[in-house]
Amino acid sequence: MTERAVKLEPSWLEPLAPEFEQPYMEQLRAFLRAEKAAGKQIFPAGGEIFNAFEHTPLDAVKVVILGQDPYHGEGQAHGLCFSVRPGTRVPPSLQNIYKEINAELGLPIPAHGHLTYWADQGVLLLNSVLSVECARAASHQGKGWEIFTDRVIEVINSRREGVVFMLWGSYAQRKGAIIDSERHCVLQAPHPSPLSAHRGFFGCGHFKAANEYLQARGQTPIDWSLPELPRTDSARV
Repeated sequence: MTERAVKLEPSWLEPLAPEFEQPYMEQLRAFLRAEKAAGKQIFPAGGEIFNAFEHTPLDAVKVVILGQDPYHGEGQAHGLCFSVRPGTRVPPSLQNIYKEINAELGLPIPAHGHLTYWADQGVLLLNSVLSVECARAASHQGKGWEIFTDRVIEVINSRREGVVFMLWGSYAQRKGAIIDSERHCVLQAPHPSPLSAHRGFFGCGHFKAANEYLQARGQTPIDWSLPELPRTDSARV
């Protein structure tokens, strides 16, 4: 897994290329090779691990939503946090995100969980850990991905200005502690999980606040609605 092999989007490649030469990345490569050699199923597919960067170039980032690790169920993860493949049932945390958007902005609740429409508008949907073993939540934590994604946050923090960071839950808030709140808009709330959403995620106002901040800076706000998917994709949702 070198920067050439993963075909990292060009605007990200320049600041992140040195990471692929670091010892932690070689250890991560060795770990992933060993897992695959042992016959373990890894999500997302190798070509989709860096999908968030492909959809949202560095110079296009307006909003960062920080997740923890990919969904570990069959057919779910495709490299964007909180997002699932077309035809996959909408996960509970994403359902709660939709409810909050509906409450804030009056937008209809989508019937699917495929969030590439957001990513293509400048919403970086970044997990802290970029891979996981099938049916084993958090199985790739502590293997090196966190170092890489810490560097991603550092790059956005230092090279961009006026980015909205949505940090939901204590894990995301700890990871985002380095963000300069003088340069960026930092929004914090409990995680949208059913276990914590009622402790302050509902009513957080983040989606409206993000758009007001972007508009105040002369930027186009995010359209938080989601277009319907083609019938063949959405039929099983």
